[in-house]
Amino acid sequence: MIKRTKASIPKLIIHKIGNKFNDTRNVFSEAPVVFDEDSYNLMLPYLLKPFGNLTESFRFNHHADINLNEINSYSQRLFKEEDFFLEASKNIVLHLFEQSNSAQIKTGDVIIALFDDIEFNEVQTNALGIFKIESKTNFFQTYMEGNSLDVVVQKGISTKKIDKGCLIVNYQDDEGMVVLSVDNNNYDAQYWIKNFLNIKFADDKNNHTQSYIELCKDFSNEVLKPDYSTQEQSHFLAKTVDYLKENDTVNIHDFKEEVFEDEEQKNLFDAYKKLFESDKDVLIRNQFHVSEAVLKKQKQKLKTEIKLDTHIQIKLDVEAPDASSEYLELGYDEEKKMKFYKVYFNEETS
Repeated sequence: MIKRTKASIPKLIIHKIGNKFNDTRNVFSEAPVVFDEDSYNLMLPYLLKPFGNLTESFRFNHHADINLNEINSYSQRLFKEEDFFLEASKNIVLHLFEQSNSAQIKTGDVIIALFDDIEFNEVQTNALGIFKIESKTNFFQTYMEGNSLDVVVQKGISTKKIDKGCLIVNYQDDEGMVVLSVDNNNYDAQYWIKNFLNIKFADDKNNHTQSYIELCKDFSNEVLKPDYSTQEQSHFLAKTVDYLKENDTVNIHDFKEEVFEDEEQKNLFDAYKKLFESDKDVLIRNQFHVSEAVLKKQKQKLKTEIKLDTHIQIKLDVEAPDASSEYLELGYDEEKKMKFYKVYFNEETS
């Protein structure tokens, strides 16, 4: 997470990026943007807001030598030599252009900005931002035609969200420089993260917790829900959240003993974990510290609803792991030839 309370933009430049497969070319600016007050006050939060709540971070990667990672090298030099800004911005766009390895990759505008006074881990530092704007929004523009106002449709950049962006923070730990990334047009997962930035998840509790919750969520959707029941799926997710809340450290053996009631589900979980690691190219550690920030954020995304074909929904509380097993009963009515849920309660609550 970053804080942008005191952040500023000393330099920002905009280039256009093409696609060699669509025969569209890059267009380079020769000078940074000179802001007026209104555009500056709109641009600063527009670029930095997406990174405020991110808990996952990345580090630069390279199969041979980290110094050969292009974006890492440009960033390192730019933090030392601010006069390198214009040249670095063009090099970044050229590198991005070379990763356009199919006609599917979209053209657009590339914003490259230097930020001062970014707060990360309670340290004030600077950062380099790279943003790709791939889509434009239609908007109405009014104008005077004679004695009357008329309207015309124009295209512009929406201030609601950026398409793709990364923030390279001038802050290093044992794994290297911190990189934050967002991708709201995730049509090609390899293009931005691996081909352009060449980054990997940091080896920290935030990413361990994130990966583990994703493992459990996918396991509940792909194994427990179809093979057992939606009730069993929701019960598992609630018990998972409860375990992560009650333990500072996850031990996968203890987790299985506490969450699963029979050996078959434990074996299914072990088999699915191996499949998940292979498909996602990620290593799920058997023991790691829990990130409270990630847990708080991700548990809000866990769906624990039972949707029925009779247009009735039963929503289970992910914070109450024993509620579904104690107060919800699944049965079958022979006369109606239909399944049913019986719900026990003392009184209705608002």
